[in-house]
Amino acid sequence: MKNHTEQELRRFITDADSPAWHIRAAAGRRLAAAPHIEGVAGVLHRLLLDTKDTGVTSDTAAALLARKDLAGLRAVLAARATAPDETTADQLAAELRPTPNP
Repeated sequence: MKNHTEQELRRFITDADSPAWHIRAAAGRRLAAAPHIEGVAGVLHRLLLDTKDTGVTSDTAAALLARKDLAGLRAVLAARATAPDETTADQLAAELRPTPNP
């Protein structure tokens, strides 16, 4: 997990509103990598429930789960529980499935 400066965090939060899906996805990955996600939980929740592109949902969820901590798991589970549509709910469920070991 990376300790971002306040300026970086503000930029990532601004990027979360970008019309470009790949910029929103990058914002989700970067915000998820912050050591303390509580302060950006609302933005992460919005990115997890992105209605315009499941790539944003997927990237943000994967980054939160990669933290391997309770905060990341809780964020993804909360989004899954409140997903506004089946597509988003299915995408979050797919991210929560364990990956088979080779």
